[in-house]
Amino acid sequence: MSVASASPAGAFGRPTLPCTIQSLPVPADLVRTEAYAVDRSGRYVAGGGLRATAEGTESVVLVWDRGRLSAVTSPFGEGVVDVNSRGLVVGNGQEEGRSQPWTYRNGVFTRLPTLPGGVFVTAVNARGDVVGYGYDSATEATFAVRWPVARPGTIERLDAPAGAMAAGITGNGSIVGTAGGPVDWTGWVRRPGGGYGALSVPQARSVQVDAAEGRWAVGRVDLVDGDQFAVRWDLRTGTYTALARQVLLLDDVNARGVAVGAGWVVRGTAARELPRDGARGVGARAIADDGTVVGFRNDGRVTAVRWTGC
Repeated sequence: MSVASASPAGAFGRPTLPCTIQSLPVPADLVRTEAYAVDRSGRYVAGGGLRATAEGTESVVLVWDRGRLSAVTSPFGEGVVDVNSRGLVVGNGQEEGRSQPWTYRNGVFTRLPTLPGGVFVTAVNARGDVVGYGYDSATEATFAVRWPVARPGTIERLDAPAGAMAAGITGNGSIVGTAGGPVDWTGWVRRPGGGYGALSVPQARSVQVDAAEGRWAVGRVDLVDGDQFAVRWDLRTGTYTALARQVLLLDDVNARGVAVGAGWVVRGTAARELPRDGARGVGARAIADDGTVVGFRNDGRVTAVRWTGC
């Protein structure tokens, strides 16, 4: 696999507005809120919160449509994972002591099919294809799965590398993930036609792939000499770029190749720290193609936020 030449920050789009943080509107009675996902267009933001009750707490799913909030108590827990441009939210929960992945749209929760041992969702694309991974309790191994939108009510076990976990799916159906373990991991991509390729770098001891969109995937690499750094792969060419060293963990990437993780946004190879506006800490969870970033701020209370112009 070849190394991509360092691209100027402008190749990944330069923001034209000041980088600012804004609190998202949330119900006043929630003690904790966070935004976990944003669709490619930036229209839908999905998150979750906790409401204090006499019995303890209850989970609430939060969906912002162009900033307008809908809040609904979740029967499965609020484990929101992703949202697509149709407003389809996917998440993980529990029911009768077992894992129960679900979808939510227009006020309706729907259970996704499961397999023995348990399954978990990790991403949904614009079409509505959902990916994730399952656990085989007999072999204690994981395997990649897909819930295809073309065949509602079905779950497929993908013919992926041993120990695979799918982490992301792009608009054209390319799926990325990690395999192997429990110590050393490898990265992989499944093409729309069903073929597989490796996502790695020379001298890699372990590779973790975390997200994908458009032609890009991002993750982390541990080298045999002990060095560690974040990476962006070009899924079309197979080349990779080592990213800014101050950012080790990435949570998401958009179709322009701009990535986010922890309190940082990465354009090209350069990282920019997201503004905190006086908060003791912030975390970026996802980024839309228009550059909208969503996550949380902690100023003694964890609340859902978004950044624009960053």
